[in-house]
Amino acid sequence: MNIKIQSIKFDADQKLIDYVNAKLAKVDKFFEGIIGAEVFLKLGNSTDPANKVVEVKLLIPGNDLFVERAGKKFEEALDECVEVLKRQVNRQKEKMRGI
Repeated sequence: MNIKIQSIKFDADQKLIDYVNAKLAKVDKFFEGIIGAEVFLKLGNSTDPANKVVEVKLLIPGNDLFVERAGKKFEEALDECVEVLKRQVNRQKEKMRGI
């Protein structure tokens, strides 16, 4: 799976990039047809303590899946995104089997 990571308003360190790659690799195990993923790491409103925003667009044949979460840490928001993506991928697989 090809993973593109973009950090907006800051420079992501290698540790965070490795974490993103490792987490999204787990989603790849649920569905073999994943083409790639686009990950956007953003700093939101600075007054809000949960200002770390993670957006993930999962590129699959047919419809792309998208999820966005915010948290106090990027890792926390990414974990939530991955859990939602797992459910979405399973739902998409069931739809494809039904066709």
